[in-house]
Amino acid sequence: MSDWRALRATTWSMVALIFMVAFESLAVTTVMPTVSRDLEGASLYAFAFAGPLATGVVGMVVAGPWSDRRGPRAPLLVAIGLFTAGILVAGAAPSMGVLVGGRLVQGLGGGAMTVALYVVVARLYPAILHPRVFAWFAAAWIVPSLVGPAGAGAVAQHAGWRWVFLGVALLVVPTTLVLVPALRRIGPPGTPGDAAPRGRLAWAGLAAVAVLGLNLAAQVPQPWSALVAAVTGVVAVVALRAVVPAGTMRAARGLPSVIATRGLVAGAFVGAEVYLPYLLTERYAFSPTTAGIALTLAGIAWAGTSWLQGRLGERLPHRTAVVVGSALVVVAIAGTLVTAAAHLPAAVAISSWTLAGAGMGLVYSRLTVLVLAYSAPGSQGVNSSALSIADSIGSALALALTALAFAAADGVPFAAALSVAALFALGAALVGPRVAARRQAERATPDAASSALRS
Repeated sequence: MSDWRALRATTWSMVALIFMVAFESLAVTTVMPTVSRDLEGASLYAFAFAGPLATGVVGMVVAGPWSDRRGPRAPLLVAIGLFTAGILVAGAAPSMGVLVGGRLVQGLGGGAMTVALYVVVARLYPAILHPRVFAWFAAAWIVPSLVGPAGAGAVAQHAGWRWVFLGVALLVVPTTLVLVPALRRIGPPGTPGDAAPRGRLAWAGLAAVAVLGLNLAAQVPQPWSALVAAVTGVVAVVALRAVVPAGTMRAARGLPSVIATRGLVAGAFVGAEVYLPYLLTERYAFSPTTAGIALTLAGIAWAGTSWLQGRLGERLPHRTAVVVGSALVVVAIAGTLVTAAAHLPAAVAISSWTLAGAGMGLVYSRLTVLVLAYSAPGSQGVNSSALSIADSIGSALALALTALAFAAADGVPFAAALSVAALFALGAALVGPRVAARRQAERATPDAASSALRS
């Protein structure tokens, strides 16, 4: 408890930084129609969303090895600088092209920032506190999903859309200053990691292009949309294989299965989430506001179970949290799928989706904790970047595949799209039990877990 109190200011500053990244990611959705109209940039509308996701992959790959070699202080400060510069450019942009350029820089910094913060947690906090810290990180992503769109809309209406960007930039500097003293206490790792080979950076660039292609595939007219999605999907999987730990693609026990589970469960959740409001408004005549309540309930459930697993700490074994959480996501998406296929009452889909949020709260934070537990001091950054990249590519791949299924399934589009998401969820549930390298791994310390991987 004394460690937690001593690090309270550091924790809050990191949570605030993640909140800002999440807010910018979600709030832009609300104001982008206004931005596009004011800057006459309809042709770049989709790229303004997909571009930052692509550059974020590059930021993740660069920040990981850099944090391992030199410690997380320099990568984190550079990432914060890039993120701030990007949102300043976007907020002051005279044209849509300039705004998209700012968004690309913002994505690069945001991706690197997340990975560097994971390494800060690994180096500064005792392992027993990792579940609690990552529960707060999860909350920093969830709260913007609840208040971000409405808050951004209010800012845009009363102060102008530019302040959705510029207002966040004003908050970054004081937040970073609170974090700097803690960063100074972190020296280089005892066992320096290897520099990122040029080949890995090249694969990261290819992965970024694939993520961009997957996100833009739906914008391409048929039948080219399916071809673009297929080609970029294959490229994404090939690039992913080159930047994640060996054995990830076959879900080998231990760290590879942790990475694989993250990509699968992220794809399942995101792939289903985008169609739930559409289902409720199209079939059940919900208003957009009422349909959004379903997502809000899931967010609250996510925050609740994430808080619970953080409080339980080591009393809830890692493997148990991952297995139970993954199973809940399977049941939830199956319930939503049956609702769409059998025209069940909307309450069934809403209740199911609340269960999905509860499952994600259990599994998501614990996967991050496991990555650090399985990482030696010189590999925390590389493994954290692999986790984040699997998250991004898994989500992008699921969105592309669900979009193709939705467009191709005449008469049952929602059931088709949700079936794809259910397959991702089932994959996560099957791989989840393999996150433990051996039975003792559930109670392993970081060093013991690393030894289990090497044995």
